[in-house]
Amino acid sequence: MPEYIDEYVVHSGPEELAHAAAERLCATAAAARRRFAICLSGGSTPRRLYELLAGPDFARRFPWPLVHWFWGDERFVPHSDPESNYRMTREALLSRAPIPAENIHAVLTEGLTPEASAAAYEETLQGFYGSDRLDPRRPLFDTTLLGLGEDGHTASLFPGTAALDERQRWVTAVIGAKPEARISLTFPALDASREVLFLVAGASKRAILSEIRRGEDYPAARVEPIDRRLWLVDRAAAGDPPDHS
Repeated sequence: MPEYIDEYVVHSGPEELAHAAAERLCATAAAARRRFAICLSGGSTPRRLYELLAGPDFARRFPWPLVHWFWGDERFVPHSDPESNYRMTREALLSRAPIPAENIHAVLTEGLTPEASAAAYEETLQGFYGSDRLDPRRPLFDTTLLGLGEDGHTASLFPGTAALDERQRWVTAVIGAKPEARISLTFPALDASREVLFLVAGASKRAILSEIRRGEDYPAARVEPIDRRLWLVDRAAAGDPPDHS
């Protein structure tokens, strides 16, 4: 049995899911009263979460000066590209909230190779952490946000890729799985999260989510955080009645 808590909560729709995630993230960061590290995900469901955080209901309560922002993966495209996770997050959150520039730790994607980009981001993470070795008693991230692909991938850890077996590197270049190269955190880095929130919405995710809940082996199912793995899903993805407990 895993040492972490594995929790599954169903919400009526994507808006309710995003609001629940924003509430949890805001409350957890505010309660910490210290430097707090969040690892971000791309996608439409996280985008709504980011918009909510920057909105008036949450912005006044969120401890912006204390929070540092990282990315779980990035497409190897310029930050100005519509496919960039950084661009999406900037438009939804970073440009709309009082976030100190030094607290934003983006993946560099211009003027270097994918492999050099991965190495540079690993160096960024290690500098923030203060060590090049992960201590299982000390998280790298307080909260990591992740999505679920229809093929079971999460971040840019796709089925059948060498990245799934990486145990030494914190960040790796993923080439060939998609038309563009990806830069992705590896399982050791993702697992070094105090809490992981999976945000899963839409009927297209129902089949893969059902397989994972039955114990099938997919990349997303291999993420094992330190304290808690929380699946926040909507009714369309779950096929279940909503449970707001």
